[in-house]
Amino acid sequence: TRVFFLFTPLSLEIVAVTGAVTALIGALGTLSHFDIKKILAYSTISQMGFMMIAIGMGNSQAALLHLFTHAFFKACLFLCAGSVINALHLAQHQSHLDFDAQDIRNMGGLAKSLPVTFVAFTLSASALAGVPLLSGFLSKEAILAHLWNQTGSFASLILFLTCIVSFLTAAYSFRMLKFVFMGRPAFEGRI
Repeated sequence: TRVFFLFTPLSLEIVAVTGAVTALIGALGTLSHFDIKKILAYSTISQMGFMMIAIGMGNSQAALLHLFTHAFFKACLFLCAGSVINALHLAQHQSHLDFDAQDIRNMGGLAKSLPVTFVAFTLSASALAGVPLLSGFLSKEAILAHLWNQTGSFASLILFLTCIVSFLTAAYSFRMLKFVFMGRPAFEGRI
């Protein structure tokens, strides 16, 4: 964004296309993994692609806003993931079972055991998903509103891909929330 004024229109189009492909691959990567830290890492890749779309389409201020908001809710998600992994490690030692403490398939029903982590994770995942009135919504809305006002078939394609990525972001955010905190507890009474 510091050298934004040096880019030609063609190079900005390349940045936007690269960002769209990166965002889509990152979002699809989150849906194919079950390791909580890998899901969050692929999510970060997807959101960085989202920022590159904004820069490529001429809105570097919205990209910086999304970078700023993303840093806060993603940091909270990683801290919550650490809390969940730590709780599962303790359960693993108490139960003398051998399982992957980072695999979200080994989680479930942790909302009762980790209520503060559940609330923090839910708010952060909701911000990532773009739930209205949360920070992620505001920054994504700034990017999408700018894309909506662009003209041409290229801009329409980028807007379409960005909308798909936004939908996938909501899908993997709530998928992760469901696997980790909802449903039947995998290790009931041990955490």
